[in-house]
Amino acid sequence: MTPVCPFVKASRPDDGSPKKCPFGFDSPSAATNSNTATNNNNNNKQQQEEQQQSPSPVVEAKCPFGYDSQTFKLGPLSCIICQALIFQCARCVPCSHAFCKGCISRFKDCPLCGADIEKIEEDEKIQSLVDRFIEGHARIKRTQEVDNNSEDNKEEAVAVSPKTKTVIYEDVSLERGAFLFQHAMRAFRAQNIESAKSRLSLCAEDIRDQLEKTGNSSELCSQLGAVLGMLGDCCRATGDAASAVSYFEESVEFLSKLPRNDLEITHTLSVSLNKIGDLKYYDGDLQAARSYYFRSLNVRRDAVKDNPNVSSLILDLAVSLAKVADVDRSLGNEDVAVNGFQEAIKLVEPLKLKSEEIGLEPRLVSVLEFLKSQLVEKQAEATL
Repeated sequence: MTPVCPFVKASRPDDGSPKKCPFGFDSPSAATNSNTATNNNNNNKQQQEEQQQSPSPVVEAKCPFGYDSQTFKLGPLSCIICQALIFQCARCVPCSHAFCKGCISRFKDCPLCGADIEKIEEDEKIQSLVDRFIEGHARIKRTQEVDNNSEDNKEEAVAVSPKTKTVIYEDVSLERGAFLFQHAMRAFRAQNIESAKSRLSLCAEDIRDQLEKTGNSSELCSQLGAVLGMLGDCCRATGDAASAVSYFEESVEFLSKLPRNDLEITHTLSVSLNKIGDLKYYDGDLQAARSYYFRSLNVRRDAVKDNPNVSSLILDLAVSLAKVADVDRSLGNEDVAVNGFQEAIKLVEPLKLKSEEIGLEPRLVSVLEFLKSQLVEKQAEATL
């Protein structure tokens, strides 16, 4: 199992189709010239003919801004610096180009036109549009055939036809969670931490609401654990280690209550434990670091025991063995450390990747080189 973002599988629970625009537009982009408009009209006519011939009651709708759950394209509501949805919109003076406040604050010249930035001003109008867009992104517009001859609809039937098509809206917060998570990741990679935290916090709120409505599910629980972990990463990036540990511990506490038969939950849980261990390690609390590393190690041992042929799990286990061994060495338990490194090498060295696992090759090589270097380093010290 190659670890993936737990939001990869996020989809509409009814039919799994891509995210639809909350504004209900049919075309993938707004028409900007006459040729595009003509093509759209022709496409609309063709779609209408197909819909009349097709028995499907669902009318597809695509976002004119290009935002969807498959590609997450850069749209007109995005900041070109972090390529995520604008957060705390700031407009440059005098050129009037708009960016995230956190992004443009690092520039003296406008990255779009090169003009000198005399000052930046808040743009509440654009930010309000972005906020309303996010709020409505989970509202899916579609039509559904209603049988007016059914007992439930007889009293409301007003049309002569026994069947009518009625527009309905359905709240699918899981979809918005995936959307927000992707934009948070973009902002995080661009070091716009406040934007990432804002999107992740809203994402966590959405998932908690969904859990209350539908009950615990492996997918939702794994997603919430991942979001809490990312919030911890945001805090760690700003130097707020205490808040980072708090988020990671919340993630661990939540995921520890769930069955371990889901590999995504197992992976997210072990990663959160390791991140707490890292923070404790850098803080100089080696005993606490070893405790968290060892808990992660046990989670990964159980995962490999139940799935002995999954290469990514074996590599994860080897990494955990190395982390525990590294702390043991720092604590002066050299023999225990060497045993840990040797056990990890025995796991990784004979590993044969399947064709679908070829992407793991660089990681396998890197892990094996590190493990061997630790033993070579010890042997060199012994000869001196």
